[in-house]
Amino acid sequence: MTVFRAALRGWRYAWAAPCSAVGLLLGLVAWLCGATVRVRAGALEFGGGRAGALASRLPAPCTFSAITFGHVILGTDHVTLTAARTHEQVHVRQYERWGLLFFPAYLLSSAAQMIRGRDPYLDNRFEREARALAAGAPSRPTC
Repeated sequence: MTVFRAALRGWRYAWAAPCSAVGLLLGLVAWLCGATVRVRAGALEFGGGRAGALASRLPAPCTFSAITFGHVILGTDHVTLTAARTHEQVHVRQYERWGLLFFPAYLLSSAAQMIRGRDPYLDNRFEREARALAAGAPSRPTC
């Protein structure tokens, strides 16, 4: 790896670090509740345990099978994380581009879709990009 590539990689991790810190805090809770941790494609993946089981039983607007915070991905279990890895890795790259601005940008995109009468999750521009790239289709840039 060249010095430039190493510096760029370090910058991406640093830029996303505040979001990764949120993920690490949630991951710590998951780990204390029995989740296991793996490193996959430059991200920490927390899966399983009581927190994973709880996540799948949250009320409809809050439920998830996998969710990304910077370079940390939380999932209900490792089978689900394997299935969702390509999609969630797109979100990791989005955090690397947007940094801490990803949180308000994601929420604003969801709010804009709700105002338009669309689905705030499925029609969110970040989710559309993740689905398209995970499926191998070209997508519009998010910035």
